[in-house]
Amino acid sequence: MTDDLNRTQGENSQEEAHWYVIHTYSGHENKVKDNMESMVKNQDLGDMIFDVQVPMEDYVEEKDGVKKLKERKMFPSYVLVKMIMNDKSWYVVRNTRGVTGFVGPGSKPIPLSDEEVKHLGVTKKEALSDTYAVGDRVKVLTGPFEDFVGIVKELDEENRKVKVTISMFGRDTLVELDVNQLTEA
Repeated sequence: MTDDLNRTQGENSQEEAHWYVIHTYSGHENKVKDNMESMVKNQDLGDMIFDVQVPMEDYVEEKDGVKKLKERKMFPSYVLVKMIMNDKSWYVVRNTRGVTGFVGPGSKPIPLSDEEVKHLGVTKKEALSDTYAVGDRVKVLTGPFEDFVGIVKELDEENRKVKVTISMFGRDTLVELDVNQLTEA
């Protein structure tokens, strides 16, 4: 690494950080994420390494006629890290247990472009209140209430859940659903 990549702590800001892809042992993605987050906290590296993510995607699995919403890794054996690249941050990431190296030619990590980051969806998810509001009509896409239409009663931003009143057998029933299970009716 070059000296011009090294910065003093006061100069580091998240605007200077880029997303990098690191390769891990198969099945160790979450362990690497946890280990790296612990090292950042313990070594006070929050001004260099800002975020560590294992990109996940939702999918619907049908088994015995029952559909279930599940989650899987988008890129097995890979973890994304938002960081300011310098000798210290490179060393910390490279020497995290379970990491085999950065993705890039030779030993030179290449940051992801803004378009690639947007496509991967690693930026903060939009707020539920930007999509739904109390009183909105929604349709359930998956699960035991598939194709039911209901009214939004409550939004749980933290857990990305929506409480919906659905009419079943002539009675209103309050159900809690993942935001991914719903669409506007």
